[in-house]
Amino acid sequence: MKVYGDLQSGNCYKVKLLLSQLDLPHEWIHVDLLNKETHGPEFLAKNPNGKIPLLELEGGLYLPESNAILHYLADGTPLLPTARLERAQVLQWLFFEQYSHEPYIAVARYIVRYLGRPERFEAKLQEKMAPGYAALRVMEQHLAQRTYFVGERYSIADIGLYAYTHVAHEGGFDLEQFPAVRAWLSRVRGQQRYVDMHGEAGDPGMSIEPTA
Repeated sequence: MKVYGDLQSGNCYKVKLLLSQLDLPHEWIHVDLLNKETHGPEFLAKNPNGKIPLLELEGGLYLPESNAILHYLADGTPLLPTARLERAQVLQWLFFEQYSHEPYIAVARYIVRYLGRPERFEAKLQEKMAPGYAALRVMEQHLAQRTYFVGERYSIADIGLYAYTHVAHEGGFDLEQFPAVRAWLSRVRGQQRYVDMHGEAGDPGMSIEPTA
């Protein structure tokens, strides 16, 4: 099993974190986003959408999209519930992450952390703040009386949302006003075989622009 990705990407990191926590052997192939390696003909032959992460399986099969990869790898493990409703709830939160969370929090972080908050992007940055905070409030309300997102146990729903939430402050988001979210972040960091964005055990690291 091979994974094409850049550990500075939150979407790639969520896959790396799951691989570590499931203790799955794999080969990690670094793809440089900043040098646009995903747009080269060799990579596009594997994923015409030109995005990472990308999972390569036996027989030359490829699976793109970070949350689809999480679902595939976690199937049959404790990190993906077997109960019908709980599985649907996991998907619910993964869809929420990609449509209501990542497009705002991850993009804001990219503008601030990696572009240096240039003046020409200030209006775009401000557009991301209100919906980003709205997503964090949804999470805060849900976690106020819960330990994890689904079924009171750690799952890929938590992994999916953790990736960009734990570095949201680098996009200008103030997490101090979300105590339940911050407590949940600590619980995720306390999970067995936790790795940071450098693939090492310890404190979480950095993420970069949204990918897939």
